This record gives sequence, structure tokens and C-alpha cells, in this order.
Amino acid sequence: MEISQLYIYPIKSLREVAVPEAVLTSTGFEYDRRFMLLKVNQGDDGVETLQNMHVPHFPEMSLFLTDIVFPTECKKNGKIIVTYRPPGVKDNGNPQITTLEVPLEPDVQGLEELTVTMHQSPTRGYHMGSKYNDWFSQCFGYKVVLVYLGPHWRRVLGSFPPGKSQAHREQATPLVSKRSATVLALLSLLLNIGVPLGQREISSFTLLVLVTITVAVFVTIGANRYGSGCGKRKEERITFADTAPYLMISETSVDNVSARLAGDNAMDLRKTRPNIVISGARTAFEEDFWAELMVGEKIRLLLTANCIRCQSLNVDYMTGKMGTGDSGNILKKLMKDRRVDKGARFSPVFGRYVFLDRDCENASIRVGEEVTVSRRVEERTTYDWPGLTN
Repeated sequence: MEISQLYIYPIKSLREVAVPEAVLTSTGFEYDRRFMLLKVNQGDDGVETLQNMHVPHFPEMSLFLTDIVFPTECKKNGKIIVTYRPPGVKDNGNPQITTLEVPLEPDVQGLEELTVTMHQSPTRGYHMGSKYNDWFSQCFGYKVVLVYLGPHWRRVLGSFPPGKSQAHREQATPLVSKRSATVLALLSLLLNIGVPLGQREISSFTLLVLVTITVAVFVTIGANRYGSGCGKRKEERITFADTAPYLMISETSVDNVSARLAGDNAMDLRKTRPNIVISGARTAFEEDFWAELMVGEKIRLLLTANCIRCQSLNVDYMTGKMGTGDSGNILKKLMKDRRVDKGARFSPVFGRYVFLDRDCENASIRVGEEVTVSRRVEERTTYDWPGLTN
């Protein structure tokens, strides 16, 4: 298998940026989902509240294309180019198509901070101001706010972190390996039966000290060797991504969905909003049982949970509305045989959520790199996120 496509979403729920290479971090691809949009709702009492915008609830978000101009070395001159393409407009020279440039790493000094809560995981963000809000509001036809995450993060809840995922929790390596434990047991046995040291037997106090020191040594060795394992990972953090840093899908599974559509219709894999696309899997949906992937020889990806699907699969990217015919009925087609997660019995599964092994921080991943399954699980993981109802 190999990496066939990589995607970054600089502004959550707007269109993707396809890249040949991306930098891996524990919180997601560099520059992925660092911005998001909030709709301004005004109540009968005149009080304004902010509503998170996600493409299944605001399909018109799919009309906004994005591109990234990456910063030059040691400078913060990168930018996001957002292009609004109204429904039915294809000619790039059409004056109805407008663009906006957003700094990739804006100066947040003096910007108002807002609280943003996604899936019960709150964080803080920076209100980007009228220059950006007005442009988006004019395109949408209603008032919106652009928010930048900045240095803030969100907690990963439920059983999604590797240290809590059933796919990895059972594999967490103990601080003392079996071999170390065996040696320690033998040493303790010899000491406790009073092995002569020269012509004197070791006192009980000395025995206790030696055993304590020995245990400490082995624990330290074990901690150094295994401390980066799933059982001892630091608390996981994410950006404005829903529930995990990365989402992976298989092209073989996409082909399976396409075969369910009438005529020449094909599943647009971009509607699954993946970060990592893998080609070459032998069977459709075998990724349900993948626990770990190796990219090349050094990059280790930890798959912890299934992606539970919603109406975003049915969005028509050309009209900014829910699709018609088979292309607007994909979610229902998956309902027939893909409700395979016991934690989300009424929602179909398509794709896997992914975390990065901490030893791979800031490594680069490239299209075309070889991918191997380094570990599988016998049973599918169970979706467990606070507040999920079935």
C-alpha cells in the first residue's frame, strides 16, 4: 500500500488543499484546521450568539476553495487564499468569483478572545476582525465571524486517545519488561535466602535496600525504554478538528461505495474530508481492524477509533446544497451494512481516526510513500465520545 493523497484544511469545513508533502505533529498536520467560522445568530431580545459552522449543517461552505502559500524560512509570511465560487459559476474570470487573503499565522496582539466549544471540548480563539468577517458575511449572505486558534488547543475526550483506546490500551507495555521482571525475581530470591557475601550473610535491612535499589533501576530502565508508549503518553491535544488529529481513508473502500452508485457516478473521496488517503488495500473496509500503520521505515501512526459519518457525504460541492440522486444519498446507502460500531449503532462507519507516535513529531509524510499494517485488532473499536446519543 502507499500514500496516494494528502489534504490540509486551513479553515475548518471549507474546501481542502491537496499537498504532496505535509509536516506531522501530535495535533495534526501543520496549519490544519487552525481557523474556523462561526455564524452570528440574533435572538428576539437582540442578543447575539455564535454558532459553530460545519459543512453538513452549512453545505454552502463547500463553495469556498482554499489554497496555502507556505511561509519562507524563518518568516511568518505564509497566507491562505480563499476563493468564493458561487453556485453554477465555472469561469475563473467571472467577477462573481472573489478572493480573500488570510495570514497563515496572524499577529494576535490586541485581538479579542472568544470561547469555542466543539463536541464538549472547549478552547479559546481570536476574533479576526471586520476585514475578514465582512468578506465572508457578504459571500454567505448572513453575518459570520472568523476565529483563529493561535497557541490554544482542545482536549481529546472519550476513548479516542491512544492511551484509552481499546486498540492500544491493551498493548501498553509495562514499565518493567518480562525479562527484567524475571531477573529481578531471581535476584530477590537469592538475596532473601541469604547468599554469602565473602564470609558474611547480608542483613535483612541490607537485603531490603538492595532489593529496593534493584527495583528502582529496572523501573528506570523500563520507563526510559517504554515511557513513550501508549500507556504513558501526555494528554492528547487537537485543533478545530472534530475529535482526533488525523482522519485516514482507503481508496479501496471508496471504490466500494462508488460501485453502489448508479451509472457513471463515483464517490468523491474529498467529501469524507480525509487528511491521509491510502491506496492498495486488498479488501474494502479492512481498515476497520487496523491498529497501527508504518509509513516508510520510521513513521508510526496509531489508529484509535472509527469515523462515524454524517450528512457531509451528501453535499454537492458545485451547488453548495445537499446533492440529488445517488450522489445525495450516499449516507443512506452506507446505512445498509456499515453500521458496524457498537458505540454508534445508527451511524455508518467510513474511515479511521489517527494519532501520531510521539517519536515522529515534526517528521514529514509524502505522497507515494509505502504503508504497511504493523498491527491489527480482532474486534472493531467502539466509539465512545461524551454526549453521543444513539
